Amino acid sequence: TNYSTGELYFLLGFSDWPSLQPLLFALILFCYLFTLVGNWALVFLVVRDPRLHAPMYYFLCHLALVDVGFTTSVVPLLLANLWGWARALSRARCMTQLYVSLALGSTECVLLAVMALDRSAAVCRPLHYTALASPHLCRVLAAVSWFGGFTNSLAQTILLATRQLCGPRRLDHFICELPALLKLVCGGGGAVERQMFAARVVILLVPSAVILASYGAVGRAVWKMKSQTGRRKAMGTCGSHLTAVCLFYGSAIYTYLQPTHSYSQGQGKFVSLFYTVVTPALNPIIYTLRNKEVKGAAKRLLGRGKKRSRSGANGISKPH
Repeated sequence: TNYSTGELYFLLGFSDWPSLQPLLFALILFCYLFTLVGNWALVFLVVRDPRLHAPMYYFLCHLALVDVGFTTSVVPLLLANLWGWARALSRARCMTQLYVSLALGSTECVLLAVMALDRSAAVCRPLHYTALASPHLCRVLAAVSWFGGFTNSLAQTILLATRQLCGPRRLDHFICELPALLKLVCGGGGAVERQMFAARVVILLVPSAVILASYGAVGRAVWKMKSQTGRRKAMGTCGSHLTAVCLFYGSAIYTYLQPTHSYSQGQGKFVSLFYTVVTPALNPIIYTLRNKEVKGAAKRLLGRGKKRSRSGANGISKPH
């Protein structure tokens, strides 16, 4: 294959570590299956149980759907790469994969900020929370998250797609990651790279500022609480979300908010692996491990299933 042609991009993936590839394949496949099962189970529980029809779980449903789509935009290609297939991608396929993964990753950035606002309203203004977090407002905020994420991705993908890429089309990565592709822009990115960097700053730092302000307000509200039970409940409500924020934003900021010339592709691969594969698998655990309402919904659903199976068995065993 002529990797210097403008038609194909060759993903090096983890070919520098051939002995590591079988282990990575098994671990990534496990994380992917766990992501699919965990997030779809969370969506199913929220939809089925009326007690979970609250703003927090509404946004959690959207987060679960984003995580499923985000990891699916990356993992099948990564597994094929580790297996030795799909190393060469056309420019159109590369740009499509970049657009979808960047859109869903950007949507998650905004959605995590929206969830922080929701938690802040619940803790700081509990008496007015029902009025503040109306179903209509929740739908609007969810729509803004999706629209903002896909618009940001469209702008960046168009800017990159209109640039000429030079040199051997070898990406030292397992996906068409934006910083890795920018290294191939002819003569450096210049003004286009600055515009794209500004877009990344907006989609990462503005939601980060919203999250910090929200949790600053939560911290002040918790500090003023006299009841230890109230403090524990507030921290339990916010702790899961804060953990998810730190995991996702830490790796995303490292990848997208450093200059292209200083981006280390070897190191960047493992950081990308964390926020595209590991974090979506951890989110269902993070949000359910300390959440009594979700665990209660799961127990009620399983309890109904057991009752039905027992009644069915009793019905079959009855003599006619």
